[in-house]
Amino acid sequence: MAASSPASLAIGLITAATVALSAAPTPAAAAPKPSEAQLRAQLKQLNSKVDKLIERYNLKRVELAKAQDAAKAATARLTTAEQTLTDAEQRVAEIARLRYQNGDPTLMTGFLHPSNASGAALLEQLTAEQQAVVAIVAKARDDRQRASEEAAALASRIKVDAAEVNKQRDEAEDVIKDIRKKLADLVPFGTGRNANGSWAPELPSGSDNITARTRLMKAQVEKNFALPFTVGCFRSGSSGEHPLGRACDFMMSTGGSMPSATNNALGDRVADWALKNKGKLGVKYVIWRQRINHGSGWSSMSDRGSITENHYDHVHISMN
Repeated sequence: MAASSPASLAIGLITAATVALSAAPTPAAAAPKPSEAQLRAQLKQLNSKVDKLIERYNLKRVELAKAQDAAKAATARLTTAEQTLTDAEQRVAEIARLRYQNGDPTLMTGFLHPSNASGAALLEQLTAEQQAVVAIVAKARDDRQRASEEAAALASRIKVDAAEVNKQRDEAEDVIKDIRKKLADLVPFGTGRNANGSWAPELPSGSDNITARTRLMKAQVEKNFALPFTVGCFRSGSSGEHPLGRACDFMMSTGGSMPSATNNALGDRVADWALKNKGKLGVKYVIWRQRINHGSGWSSMSDRGSITENHYDHVHISMN
């Protein structure tokens, strides 16, 4: 066999390499990250799912309570019937004793050997009466037994359902936590952040007379929370960051009144969110409910004389 020339060998190697590369599997494309809108839609669906699971669990608990009440009522009816039977038995014995003491043994003998019509009739009447009471007692016992069995079966079923509901709720809450974390990661960084973590000064701009960082913070709060009232940022003739365009007040009530419990809780969430995203947005401090927090914990403030001045009706966020 003739030896291959160097040129032929080179061409063969190139061809083999080309074939090998074309045959090699291409790396799988990474799955695209969900958008913020998609994450928020997932969060809304999961919150709805959790609410439905809790509602189902509570309905089962209500059913169990009703079954337990039915069992208690049946037990009460049985107790009454048993007392009625005892009273009837005592009444029969009393009648027999009185008749015997009055020299008329027909009733007593009638019970044993009903030889005459009057004794037999009385015996038949009392026996029928006693049997009726016994039937009432028997029915009450059956009712109680049936109610108790229904309550026990329902309790057993609810136990299984509750375990499943709790499992599904835990799974949903785990996903919710993950989505919240991803949403938090989507909070953008404010402008003018230095490499050492400090913030460069910014001039106010735009018709709202606030800085770009303040505008971003305001937009993010409005995006993440359903705010019940207005947001006030720039105002002249006051101290602090407002005239500098570096602060906003997120109102939780109007007219200088205390917020509702719902809006108080909302204010807590807004304040916590701002502090959690302090490093991203450039938050300097937060004031809420006569307390101030620079990022290292809440500190009480002196009484300024009114609900508004003490920041009970609004969350104040100041920016660097």
